[in-house]
Amino acid sequence: MQQKKPAARARLAILAAAGALAMLPGMLMAQGADWPAKQIKLVVPFPAGGSTDSVGRLLAAELSKELGQTVVVENKGGANGNIGSDMVAKAEPDGYTLLLSGVGSNAISYAVYQNMPYRDSDFAHISLLATGPNVLVANNDFPGKTFAEFIKLARENPGKYTHASSGSGSSGHLAMEMLKQDAKIDLVHVPYKGGAAAITDMIGGRVQVMFLNQDTLLPQVTSGKLRALAVASAKRNPAYPDTPTVAESGYPGFSAESWFGLSAPAKTPPAVIQRLNQATVKALSSPEIRQKLESVGFVVVADDPKSFSAFVDNEIAKWGKAAKASGAKMD
Repeated sequence: MQQKKPAARARLAILAAAGALAMLPGMLMAQGADWPAKQIKLVVPFPAGGSTDSVGRLLAAELSKELGQTVVVENKGGANGNIGSDMVAKAEPDGYTLLLSGVGSNAISYAVYQNMPYRDSDFAHISLLATGPNVLVANNDFPGKTFAEFIKLARENPGKYTHASSGSGSSGHLAMEMLKQDAKIDLVHVPYKGGAAAITDMIGGRVQVMFLNQDTLLPQVTSGKLRALAVASAKRNPAYPDTPTVAESGYPGFSAESWFGLSAPAKTPPAVIQRLNQATVKALSSPEIRQKLESVGFVVVADDPKSFSAFVDNEIAKWGKAAKASGAKMD
């Protein structure tokens, strides 16, 4: 039997490859059409009861309605969100295991942890859900009544005043590190194991100032136990309408916000990612979910995978620079 010439074999290989590529969109569409055929798991990489858990449960309830399948929340806390995030990074990329991603586990951790078990490339980002600024607060004994007065006092008294945080490497800690660099001030960092302990000592007058998430601080500011000096978002926050931004107070471009997003394992079929994005955007248009998030100062976003991926890239760079300057490191 006569053998095919090399050129003929090459042409056949090209035709076969072209045929396979032509079939690929149909295969992906088929995967998207069949999905979801069973229950979906949304991993919240923090314990129940916190802000991340609350956002995850609100989203899961709305996605269940939009997708026609139950979306269950699984809390997988530990290592500032890294354990649960790693579980999703290594999960089957079939659209049935999702991550409530966030600023800590999907941006800051890459800079402060020595041995990260996952990378940003291990995720397919679906949509940014909401953002919320860190808020700079002072205790009622602190002599500076405004942001400008705080900066003036800190410059005149380097190393005299303390700033609390919910932990070394937290967004509040790094927000202050960014401000220290921009404003050329020197404060002593006092890290706590969580925001609750830091707030207690702030109210007690044992530390003077602190950056912390807006929803956590809102009850203390509203009750007058702590005084808000500035918010670290580009625009004023609706929950803090009378509090100026750091940016408008002389530091244009300053931003230090917490955020929540929806992500999946890398290589999840594009058709599934698109379906999830559409369902998420529609879920976040719900008046109920918007009211609950906005009532504590979150700004609902709901964007597309490309925009969210670009946002994450920017966050990794921004927080990485702050972490390097602070020297914050975790095992």
